[in-house]
Order: sequence, then C-alpha cells, then structure tokens
Amino acid sequence: MSFANFFTHLECSANGERYSKDQPHNLSDAGKPLLARYDLEKAKPLLDRGEIWSREGGFWKWRELLPVARDADVVALGEVDTPLIDVPATMRACGGTGRLIVKDEGRLPTGSFKARGLALAVAMAKSYGLSRLAMPTNGNAGAALSAYASRAGMESWSFAPEDTPEVNLREIALHGGHVTQVNGFIHHCGALVAAGKDAMGWFDVSTLKEPYRIEGKKTMGLELCAQMGWSLPDAILYPTGGGTGLIGMWKAFDEMEALGWIGPERPKMIAVQAAGCAPIVKAYEAGETHAEECLDPHTKAMGIRVPKAIGDFLILDAVRRNGGFAIAVDENAIEDARTLCGREDGLLLCPEGAATLAAYRQAVADRRLESDATAMLFNCGNGLKYPMPDRAKTLDRHEEVDWGKY
Repeated sequence: MSFANFFTHLECSANGERYSKDQPHNLSDAGKPLLARYDLEKAKPLLDRGEIWSREGGFWKWRELLPVARDADVVALGEVDTPLIDVPATMRACGGTGRLIVKDEGRLPTGSFKARGLALAVAMAKSYGLSRLAMPTNGNAGAALSAYASRAGMESWSFAPEDTPEVNLREIALHGGHVTQVNGFIHHCGALVAAGKDAMGWFDVSTLKEPYRIEGKKTMGLELCAQMGWSLPDAILYPTGGGTGLIGMWKAFDEMEALGWIGPERPKMIAVQAAGCAPIVKAYEAGETHAEECLDPHTKAMGIRVPKAIGDFLILDAVRRNGGFAIAVDENAIEDARTLCGREDGLLLCPEGAATLAAYRQAVADRRLESDATAMLFNCGNGLKYPMPDRAKTLDRHEEVDWGKY
C-alpha cells in the first residue's frame, strides 16, 4: 500500500521559525523543540478516518499524519493498538462514579510507550542516512532505542543513571545497544550525550531534542480518540517526566480538529508527577511558564524522575488550556494504587501508571476532578518489568496442612 505524505516543514515551538524537513535537526536556533507541520488543508478531503482506523499495523497505520515518507524507512516490530481497559472496581474504591479507563501501553514492543516515539525517531534517522544514535534514559526509552535501532541496522548508545532497574539495562544490551551507567540523574546523562557528539559522531535523540519522538507519541491521541468512537474523555491523567506524550496528544487533537474529525472539545490534561520530583507541579502552582530544575529528585517511578524538562512551557500550556492541572503524589500513594488496581481489577500497573491512579484518587477526593468524569489513565509500561512485593506463603507438603491459614 502506498501512502500520501503531507509533512511540509518543521517549526520552532517558541517563535514559529520554519526549518527544512530535508535534513536532520535537533533544537531550533532558539534552543527550543521543533514541531512537525503538515498540509492539513490538502489532506482533509483526501483522508477518511474510518479507512485509516480499519488498517493493521498499530501506530504505523497513521502514515499520512506521520513524517516518514518512504515505506523502506519504516521500522516495525509488530506494533498493536494498545487496549482501553475499564477498571470499575478500582474506580469505585477511589470514590469515582463515572468511568475510569486505563490505556495499557505495556502491550507495545519492548513493553512500554517509548516504542512509539523511538520507532519514529529511528525511522526518520534512517531516512537521513544516520547510522549512530544516542540518548539518556531512565530505562524504557533506552530499551526501545536499542531494539528499533538494531532492527534498522544502526548502532545505539544509552546512558542511564546508576540506579536504573537492572532489567532495563540488560534489555538494552540484549537488543544490541551500548549501555553505560552514570553516577547522576537523567539530565547528567544527557550532558554526556552532548559532550560525546563530536568524538563519537552520533545523533542525539533525547526527549524533544529531535522533532520526531513527539510524532510517535501523538499517535496515542489519534488512537484513543478512534477507540472511543471519535470522541475524547473528560480527563487524561498522564505520567509526566519529559512530557512528550502529553504535548503530542494535544498536537494530535488540534490536527484532528483541522481535518474535521473532531470538534473543539478537549479533555482536561492532568500532568502527574511524583512528590519527590515535581518541577512541573511547582511551576503550575506558581503560575510560571517555565519550571526550575529539581535539585534532589527521588522516586521509584523512574520514568517520571526528570529534574528538568526542555518542553516545560509546552506541558504547562497544554494543562492550562482546558482546565487541566498538574498534581504530585507521594511514594506510598503510588504503591497503594498499584496494589489496589491489581487486587480489584486484575490489572498490573507500572509505578508511573500507578502514579496516575493515585492522582485520580487524590483529585476526586479534593474535588479537582468530578467523581462522575470519564477519566483515562496511561499505564506507560508493562508492570512485570518492575520489582513486586513478595507475599507468597510457604507450605511443607510432608506436614499436615492447617487449612485455617488459607
């Protein structure tokens, strides 16, 4: 099948300056993220949302709204549309009376939503003839980079904080990526990627430091809208570190409106952070446009342990546009939420996904979110990747069993 390509140019997210799509770019000259733009007026009479949604191929089905022009540059690993899973018992336990849905991104290749962004970043790097890619990672992004880069015949380097979960480090290596632990946090790892650029000849695919990871993440917005019958939930609670997905979904909603697929309605975008690393929350509450760096970041939800987000102003704009907000939850609340959803509805959340459930519970209790709202949580990774409490009992088969203990 051939696909029309409507990608026209890149645009600075701060001042609108245009950049050519025909060469690789990192940040704009203003030091801000670049956004991919499309000729949506030309696309509007030519695209049928139902026809696109009927295709196979997971997020690659949205090719006309993605920058990859050539079929040969597509890098695929069996992507699927991730399911929407209602969790009614969990909702009731949290005080909700409406509908609580989990979009389970752990079903994607490498077990996390990082597959969306890195697949697009790698595909576009391939289209430009690049052969070496590097990035900082808290774990899952590095796994996705190494998998897609190896699939594309490219080399990859991932720099991870020293306390990154071992399963992620081993996964990166098994996918053929170079992986290095660093005595610091993710922004320290990012500085090393920048420092090694000239010596190593790699291209930096850090969050929002190249334009295409956001295009992969925006497919979450396209997909959930189609799954809900071309409508949107009242609220989306999103685990926010670099915030690429939150920014990307808002971009997707704007593009769908321009295509006539939806109206002007928008969900409340709720940025969820851990109390131990909540720069976006602090900036939101202070009414600021940019967030100050968190100097002592700590949380077991590694994916949202991002002390400084380069797209902070884009995140804050999105959450303020339709009555959304930023909210922080503590470690006990995150673990309690993970246990609750597993016990009540049989769905195992990753810590970052559990943070969104903890935020839902807190927001309903505080009446910041209506109890009867249709709310969507993002479980961004497979819960099996993370340590779980050992609650198994033991039994000696040679002894008489005291069934009263069971």
